[in-house]
Amino acid sequence: METKSRSLSLEGFTFDESWEEKRKRAEKIVEILMETHPREKLLIGDPYRTLIHCIISQRMRDEVTYKVWEELFKRYKDIETIANTPVEEMREFLRKSGVGLWKTKGEWIVKASRIILEKYGGKVPDDIHELMKLPGIGRKCANIVLAYGFGRQAIPVDTHVNRISKRLGLAPPRVAPEKVEEYLSQLIPYEKWIYVNHAMVDHGRKICNPIRPKCDQCPLRELCPYAKGLVTDEDIKGKKAQR
Repeated sequence: METKSRSLSLEGFTFDESWEEKRKRAEKIVEILMETHPREKLLIGDPYRTLIHCIISQRMRDEVTYKVWEELFKRYKDIETIANTPVEEMREFLRKSGVGLWKTKGEWIVKASRIILEKYGGKVPDDIHELMKLPGIGRKCANIVLAYGFGRQAIPVDTHVNRISKRLGLAPPRVAPEKVEEYLSQLIPYEKWIYVNHAMVDHGRKICNPIRPKCDQCPLRELCPYAKGLVTDEDIKGKKAQR
């Protein structure tokens, strides 16, 4: 693990901490997050439905996403039905359901379904690079499919994970989300990767809000450089994330 860490730089952090100190702190953070935000069920349990959920969810509130996703699969029962649905019909369904970017998402849903049927025999690929070849599937969504669809160890980095990782000083404040994933994957034990996304998302909704986080109520405050003033929102926002 130490050898891998050397491929990432400690430059860009706003406070001094060795890799070993950071790794030990990261392990404590994940343990506390898992205890504070447990989930009985981590998986949607179906890679294809997870993939469609992720496409719908982009720039959408969770409660709206879930309702639309449920309704979509009531109307279009399976991948074959969706693949044979005209793009314009899927777009109209999403538009009437109040989905943002409905034109693009409608096309992605139908085209991704057709590709999975034609190229992968109807089974969603379980390789991140193959997943990212599908329309509408970037690295975050690919990792969500691996984690929540297949139950694989993966760390999807959404807005919550990106923000909280930087506030906690587990990634430099100016790096891009893909780089945040690299830091987390090297600091957090492999067998706990699957818990990171849901625990940080729950933490971001309940305590570590984007604006006015509840640091006084946070179980991580003694481990958090943001709570101690060593990382600020200005550090994180910056001009542009570094790659």
